[in-house]
Amino acid sequence: MGEFMIPVLLADDETLIRAALATMLGLEADLEVVAHVGSGEELLALWRRRAEQDAPVAVAVIDLQMPGIDGIDTAVELQRITPGAGTLIVTSHGRPGYLKRALAAGVRGFLPKTTSAATLAEVIRTVHQGGRYVDPELAAEAISAGDTVLTAREADVLEFAADGASVEDIAKRAHLSPGTTRNYLSSAMSKLGVANRYEAALKAREKGWI
Repeated sequence: MGEFMIPVLLADDETLIRAALATMLGLEADLEVVAHVGSGEELLALWRRRAEQDAPVAVAVIDLQMPGIDGIDTAVELQRITPGAGTLIVTSHGRPGYLKRALAAGVRGFLPKTTSAATLAEVIRTVHQGGRYVDPELAAEAISAGDTVLTAREADVLEFAADGASVEDIAKRAHLSPGTTRNYLSSAMSKLGVANRYEAALKAREKGWI
């Protein structure tokens, strides 16, 4: 890898998307996708190994929602290992609460998965140079929605509850146990002051929190 190359690490549990992204970014003259993995845990292990070897600090492109540790918590841990590390989140769930949590965690890029490869490459360069980039539409939605009372996981389970799914189905889709799912649903219902998970989902959606 030449000195001018920016090393990039990708984490996304959807293999086809991850591989396509790696291929597209690899076509950029100044970017090198060093590795791509399917979970936050794998990314952290790879990042630690690179840090121990004094390898050049990479830019991490992280999917927001993955089984196990989510994208934002992964970014938090990367910042702990390498303060100021360049991290950016890509997501198909651009909820305002996620954006605010990501920025508070030190994430410097936040993009929808509908972003073009050319734009993503530019944002990687911006983040590598210490800058920030937030998708304008997501930023506008975050401003208009106001602060959410829900945690990211509470928002997850409510989103899956909106179509009347059972607790077991919600748990499967959110990669959680049924017991943990019930706890999140109960907490969300309490915060929103409603009687059931469907009402909670409707109220959260009205406020722009899911």
